[in-house]
Amino acid sequence: MTKLVLAIDDDKLVHHIVDEALSRTCKILHAKNGEEGLRLAKKYRPDIILLDVEMPGLSGFAVCEQLKKQDDTIEIPVMFLSSRADISERMRGYNAGAADYIVKPFNAEELLARINVLDDYRKTSSQLKQDVQRAQTTAEIAMTDSGDMGRIMRYVGQSYHAHDLNTLSAHFLEFFMPMELDVAVAFWYHQDAMFYSSEGAIQPIEQELFEKHKDGSRFVDFGRRTIINYPKVSLLIKNMPVDDVAVYGRYKDLFPHILEATDAKIRDMEVSEDALNKVEHIGQVFAELSDHLSGVGDHYSGKVAEFQTVLESDKLAVLEPSERERLQELYEHFTYLSDELTIIKYKLGEVTEVRQQLIESLNKIAKPWGEDEVASQADIELF
Repeated sequence: MTKLVLAIDDDKLVHHIVDEALSRTCKILHAKNGEEGLRLAKKYRPDIILLDVEMPGLSGFAVCEQLKKQDDTIEIPVMFLSSRADISERMRGYNAGAADYIVKPFNAEELLARINVLDDYRKTSSQLKQDVQRAQTTAEIAMTDSGDMGRIMRYVGQSYHAHDLNTLSAHFLEFFMPMELDVAVAFWYHQDAMFYSSEGAIQPIEQELFEKHKDGSRFVDFGRRTIINYPKVSLLIKNMPVDDVAVYGRYKDLFPHILEATDAKIRDMEVSEDALNKVEHIGQVFAELSDHLSGVGDHYSGKVAEFQTVLESDKLAVLEPSERERLQELYEHFTYLSDELTIIKYKLGEVTEVRQQLIESLNKIAKPWGEDEVASQADIELF
């Protein structure tokens, strides 16, 4: 898409250089002074403005300040054109609202390159403002239901500190109490299914409904009942307010948030349990290996000691010196192996200590602190 560039300068040579540099990629508007530049900027709203600093009448700084005060032109990037290169002038241009500052004389290639940088900045800035606006709109929508969202935030904190399914289910069911909803929940944990209900026990038919629809649609509606499915958790709402369209729609928007957080928590619990089991298995293997090496090492040390006793006795006097020297070399080799076994046993001991530290760390992740330190839904301070 062709960029629209407004050049404001009282020097005809500068306009000529701008034309040479940009005419093939941009549409160019020319203004010979600040007053004309302000009028054209407001009328055409160019993508980029090139602005001379020293002009008859309004200076470039004054023009830039006016551009940044008007809603129609405040977002347009301004590049100052000046014959002065000192830092104070650059700071003055920045304070006036400029996005760039180029010193005269400049060549066409330099100007085009900096124009392209400014255009990228303009596009990025515009996209960012749109993203911010969308975020603000989303926040305004969320604030209309701040009570429910506040409790969701509390539940997320509670679920983080839950270290077993019973505790997690208690926090989960507690979330629905203020809404006076009768609910049941199924946790699909590894290959098992765990069921919990706000009534304390789950009916067999409810369990069958969970299992039947586990791999079905995200939302399953039948009468006044709704099942909402996630891979690791399913929620059954037994008294969904289907007659109140607004509340019904709000609940369908709201509940996936708590289910998504619960799904993530259960996945985390599975990973933690698997990790603990693997660490425990590794520990058992290393313990068996350590015991085995300990027995081998003790036996080996005993044999080395016997070998040394033979070497120090008179029984080898009948051997040739070269043979005795060879036996001495073998003894030194066996002694070296014995020392290596001792080092391996020591390293295995270090591995065992690290394994214990790893188990403690994993347990801390699974249960950062006691359940009595986690606030309940009744303790929530809403927005």
